[in-house]
Amino acid sequence: MTRFMQNILAVTISLLLCGTALGAGLAERVQEHRLANGMKLLMVERHTSPTVSAWIRFKVGSVDERSDERGIAHLLEHMLFKGTKTLGTKDYAAEKPLLDRIETVAQALMAEKLLREKADQQKLTVLKKQLADLEAEAGKYVIKEEFAEIYAKNGGVSYNAFTSKDGTTYLISLPSNKLELWAAIESDRMKNAVLREFYTERDVVMEERRRSYDAEPSGRLWETFLATAFVAHPNGQPTIGWMSDIENLSRTKAEKFLHAYYAPNNAIIAIVGDIDPVKTIALVERYFADIPPGKTVPPVAVDEPKQPGEKRIEVEGDAEPQVLIGFHKPTLPSPDDYVFDVIDMLMADGRTSRLYQKLVVEKQLATDVGSFSAPGSRYPNLYVIAATPRAPHTVQEVEAAIYEEIERFKTEQVSENDLQKILNRLEFEEFRQMGSNGGLARNLTEYEAIAGTWRYLIEHRQKVASVTPMDVVRVARTYLVRENRTVGFITTKKEVSQ
Repeated sequence: MTRFMQNILAVTISLLLCGTALGAGLAERVQEHRLANGMKLLMVERHTSPTVSAWIRFKVGSVDERSDERGIAHLLEHMLFKGTKTLGTKDYAAEKPLLDRIETVAQALMAEKLLREKADQQKLTVLKKQLADLEAEAGKYVIKEEFAEIYAKNGGVSYNAFTSKDGTTYLISLPSNKLELWAAIESDRMKNAVLREFYTERDVVMEERRRSYDAEPSGRLWETFLATAFVAHPNGQPTIGWMSDIENLSRTKAEKFLHAYYAPNNAIIAIVGDIDPVKTIALVERYFADIPPGKTVPPVAVDEPKQPGEKRIEVEGDAEPQVLIGFHKPTLPSPDDYVFDVIDMLMADGRTSRLYQKLVVEKQLATDVGSFSAPGSRYPNLYVIAATPRAPHTVQEVEAAIYEEIERFKTEQVSENDLQKILNRLEFEEFRQMGSNGGLARNLTEYEAIAGTWRYLIEHRQKVASVTPMDVVRVARTYLVRENRTVGFITTKKEVSQ
């Protein structure tokens, strides 16, 4: 064995031992605290480096939007970087009246636009100019990216945020002696956020939508695929919103959504790293305890009706052919969700998976293939298989080959050896994700929000271990059937013309 391979083996063993120790003691190492206003604090003390990762997860995402609010959670993700009454502004007292005037003009402009062909074009022109002038005047008071600049000057890294169907998360890693700075900034943002530059940022999001969806065939395929699969449930609506949704979002509407749901009772904080839990609790209480709770995010009442038959959609575009095949499935805590974890890992997870070996290696029908559950995890979702045909092979050939492998799950029992390999891979992957402060903070907030407890991290592998070969057969026969699937594919314009 070469020295290089010896080093790789040593690192792998080290990761496994470290992960085993972490997994074995995670139940004892996670400390919980709940504030009187409902905020949940999760902490893990680690002194491997003088750093800390702090994640705030709000249990509100695009699935919680009403029909007239689509895209608002994603837009708010952008807006909450804009500052507060003290950060991001040179003079809030002078800026505030301009923001109010901007909102009055913007509301009038949107109302006139909604008249469509009956709209007064001269009035539209006047209102557009007034809005542009007011935004330019208000812009004189704006300090760009002040949050990011303060964090960067104090050693902060990985400052970011993301919005999904299920929630919205803000994250940062920084030196542990700067944790109070984090508490001061984030509590101020929760108390005093100012949605300045709202309409210019709305334009940024509209451009993001044009670039990533309207002008991108794979983006159009994905959102059309979801909209086809879900006819009633908001899982079928794009997180970014349709263009007309974004165009009609107002600052007033966004502020109402913000003040209702981005509140302590809907927030989970995970702080992982070089901390003293007792002092950290006191710090969080000092900065966040006086923030009043908001409204509890109501559950989505609508149930997606059972699909009556296969659905197929086609998107034309100048892009590589792609195919998506989605099957409706339950989500956690349904036992069948854990069976899908097994099916997913056997079907298309990695180079040793069945579909990769059959489609990419043996038959060379595809350049890549993968599978995943989407678009969210709080409500029943889809098990999706995605593949890219290798020229000159077609979408139809790839689709047929995928169905052949699916049928194997219905007729051939998975071996105990394969199930054990899955458990080994799950164990290593879970340990790898928890090896960094940020990875563990993400998992703690994610599963506390979605599963209702961070202990899902510990319980998940045990649940998967209880899956039997007959469970796989039963679930495949129940869900992986023609009438339960939606198929979407990209066809190049050249192929269509032929």
